Amino acid sequence: MFLRLLTLLLLLLGATLPSRSQSAPAPPAGREHLLLDFGWRFAFGHPSDPKLDFYNGTGYFSYLAKTGYGDGAAAANFDDRAWRQLDLPHDWAVEQPFSEKASFSHGFKAIGRPFPNASVGWYRKSFTVPASDLGRRISLDFDGVFRNSIVWVNGHYLGTEPSGYLGFQYDISDYLHYDGQPNVIAVRVDATMEEGWFYEGAGIYRHTWLTKTAPVHVAPDGTFVTTQLAGSTATLTAQTTLLNGGPTPQNADVVQEVVDAAGQTVATAQTAPVRLAGTGQHEVAVQIPVANAHLWSLESPYLYTLVTRVRQGGQVVDEYRTRFGVRTIRFDANEGFFLNGKHVKITGTNNHQDHAGVGTALPDALQDWRIAQLKAFGCNAYRTSHNPPTPELLDACDRLGMLVIDENRLMGITQNNLGALRRMIVRDRNHPSIISWSIGNEEWAIESNVLGARIGATMQAFAKTVDSTRAITAAISGGWGQGTSTAIDVMGFNYIGQGNTDAYHAKFPDKPSWGTEEGSTHATRGIYFTDKDKHYIAAYDAKPSPKFYSIEGGWQYYAARPYLAGMFIWTGFDYRGEPTPFGWPSITSYFGMMDLCGFPKDNVWYLKAWWTDQTVLHLLPHWNWAGREGQPIAVWAYSNCDEVELFLNKKSQGRKPMTKNSHLEWQVPYAPGTLEAVGYRQGKKIATDVVRTTAEPAAIQLRPNKPTVQATREDLAVVTVQLTDKNNRPVPTANQEVTFSLSGPGRIIGVGNGDPTSLEPDRFIETVRVLTLDNLRERGADSPTSGPEISADFDDAGWAPAFTSRQYDAAQLVPTSSYYVTRGSFELPQTLAGSAVTLFYQPIGREQTIYVNGHAVAQNLTGEQATKNSFTLDIAWLKPGKNSIVFVATPLLRKQYWDVPNMLPGTIQVRTPAAAWQRKTFNGLAQVLVQSTQAAGDITLTATAPGLKTSVLKIKSVAAPQRPAL
Repeated sequence: MFLRLLTLLLLLLGATLPSRSQSAPAPPAGREHLLLDFGWRFAFGHPSDPKLDFYNGTGYFSYLAKTGYGDGAAAANFDDRAWRQLDLPHDWAVEQPFSEKASFSHGFKAIGRPFPNASVGWYRKSFTVPASDLGRRISLDFDGVFRNSIVWVNGHYLGTEPSGYLGFQYDISDYLHYDGQPNVIAVRVDATMEEGWFYEGAGIYRHTWLTKTAPVHVAPDGTFVTTQLAGSTATLTAQTTLLNGGPTPQNADVVQEVVDAAGQTVATAQTAPVRLAGTGQHEVAVQIPVANAHLWSLESPYLYTLVTRVRQGGQVVDEYRTRFGVRTIRFDANEGFFLNGKHVKITGTNNHQDHAGVGTALPDALQDWRIAQLKAFGCNAYRTSHNPPTPELLDACDRLGMLVIDENRLMGITQNNLGALRRMIVRDRNHPSIISWSIGNEEWAIESNVLGARIGATMQAFAKTVDSTRAITAAISGGWGQGTSTAIDVMGFNYIGQGNTDAYHAKFPDKPSWGTEEGSTHATRGIYFTDKDKHYIAAYDAKPSPKFYSIEGGWQYYAARPYLAGMFIWTGFDYRGEPTPFGWPSITSYFGMMDLCGFPKDNVWYLKAWWTDQTVLHLLPHWNWAGREGQPIAVWAYSNCDEVELFLNKKSQGRKPMTKNSHLEWQVPYAPGTLEAVGYRQGKKIATDVVRTTAEPAAIQLRPNKPTVQATREDLAVVTVQLTDKNNRPVPTANQEVTFSLSGPGRIIGVGNGDPTSLEPDRFIETVRVLTLDNLRERGADSPTSGPEISADFDDAGWAPAFTSRQYDAAQLVPTSSYYVTRGSFELPQTLAGSAVTLFYQPIGREQTIYVNGHAVAQNLTGEQATKNSFTLDIAWLKPGKNSIVFVATPLLRKQYWDVPNMLPGTIQVRTPAAAWQRKTFNGLAQVLVQSTQAAGDITLTATAPGLKTSVLKIKSVAAPQRPAL
């Protein structure tokens, strides 16, 4: 009976509402792809406590029960003014402290099940859409959210995406306001449960977009360009999926234009007209010859653009651009990998997706910088271990010339598993850098048995229906010759110490293979004596255990076997989590060729010697060994010279021949001074390297990776901080805290130093705590009061719960009491030094007076004065722990008896300014990430430390076009 009555009342309510329908203007031509990264608000929720999760999902009708019933922080009219303001990408995990109780595999950051107060985050953003957009199709696009995200627009539930690595889109066209009202996006992110066994971050850590198109348009990721090469002519097959977002059938045709790297049109083609059903889709394809095609290669990563124009009635209604490259790839079971018909030995690295200072929320410019660091020592391939990467990583590989294994997150054959695999391939298949799809990594439960064979075969067959131009691989750590290893195109060996690749090749002579993981060594940058108490491991290349190879041993194995296409070292960069062979307080891995900041460890020079054609000579260790005089020190040389001679203080320590893919060693009794190596080729001196004993640190040097940044809010300078002595020589043993300040049109977004045991903060940001008003109780009154009821210590235990117990007259519109005194409390932290405490108020009466701890905050607020007002509270009135808040108000009236007047009088915000940015140098080095704002001018970074000469760096921020953004 109640539900029938409620349904009738809702229908009556709908009949009384004014209609918002309006005639749809002709949609504008073209496509808008608007960056949606700026101006979000953020607050922590809670995985299980509704009060701490802004009462989301507690309404009579949930967002799963009725369309448009997002409640709490998902409601369009929720008051988020007290929340922190920030820009995306954002990783809240990197902002958390470290804890021994936290996850070993995730770098001991204090998120996850033991830390529910920091494991759920809410994001909200408002935007307007002009009336001229009515009739267009508008989608909300996320490149990646970690993880288990739920999205609402204007209170309408859009969907849930459990993966933290897949991009996803929602068509929001019919949920939007086109009349000037704000549209509100709300995103709840739950990172309580881990998806991988490595640091994964938390939050909206990749870009977000708003895409506007005409009703007939190219589908998201709706183009696929493949090439066939005959001589110097490339024949492109351009497939395009068209969508009709409108309800009526439509006619359309497609014009394809191929544009070269100089922006010149080199070929065009047109499809026959097609008819699309209402809300239907259609695929069209056309072949386009391109004469004298430039090939994409590692040395010359040449990119074309396919411009797809959708026309209706001769008018262009959509334009979609696809970057692609012309190249051929081939795997041979005996000779390895070929690019454009040329043999290429794969010299790759595996990498996770986090960096010092920013966690997983990497600016695009940092993606470019990291790929450039890898290429600098001869790395030509990148495995996205163990998940689909951010799109900008693949863009960087395309532009800079880096081959890629693009890896699926989880093996399986369900609709969800294959759907995730398809989404990865469809999104990424136009990238020329990608040479293989990996369907999985070290799936120990299945990889060596019949289940692995079945699942692998099904996944590979499915992947070929989406893209048949690339080989399928999987990274397999055991059971070689059975299970998954029998079912895939290219065998991926993880760690040759676990099996016999020669035996596998003999058993499967027609199957190509490569090393998907190898060389899992341990090293701490700048450390040359292992100290297990300090969790430091000497940076001399060594086997970590009998079943694993050193970097040198692994490369020698792969270089000697032509049938192995190459190897991917574990890893290029250190990453948070997996601090093997240690535990707490180590918080990052020891596997990287470079540390978490990208500072090279010595193995980088070994690889550069044998992975590049450049002349290399590098000595290790440093030569600061006070207290070890006369003791033998192991001195190594990484070089590709024919011979190397070592000198200590000009006295020869011996001249030795270099074996290919090896290194040289001497034992040298320590004496301070100069260690010098001389390299010879064909008897001629061609290279030197010098290591000197230094004095104590005297100054700070700041070196940016580039002298200017673009004023786009997105560009980035990577600044190296190095301590030097009085002779301007880097001090490799300096570990001293440096403080940073910045002025001008920029901001510091992160700091690091590569120390695997450092528990210093990565980010220094203002703290914003949002406190709820608790224990709301009330009683009615005939007149306003300022008596004992407003005092801080008044006992209101006998009062009724606020709002819910009010009595109304027969008309159900007016409460029986003329006034209500509503009391509540809020809990403040133990210290408020430097903090600002603000009440963000929402009226609960037509007229109201507010008291905090008996002090009048505001009196007799009415109408506009009370609507979403805010009040900064006097710190002198406040105390740590429980504080009282009292509202004396004339009650709000109902317009209809089923109305629910506001029952949330507001929130308390505690805002604490950020501490000064600082970081200790680790073995002489630290890093500062400086990001531009929209303004041009000089960015000034200042570094100070006690007893050291201050350093001032100026970076020019130059005016530049902004990406279209909302």
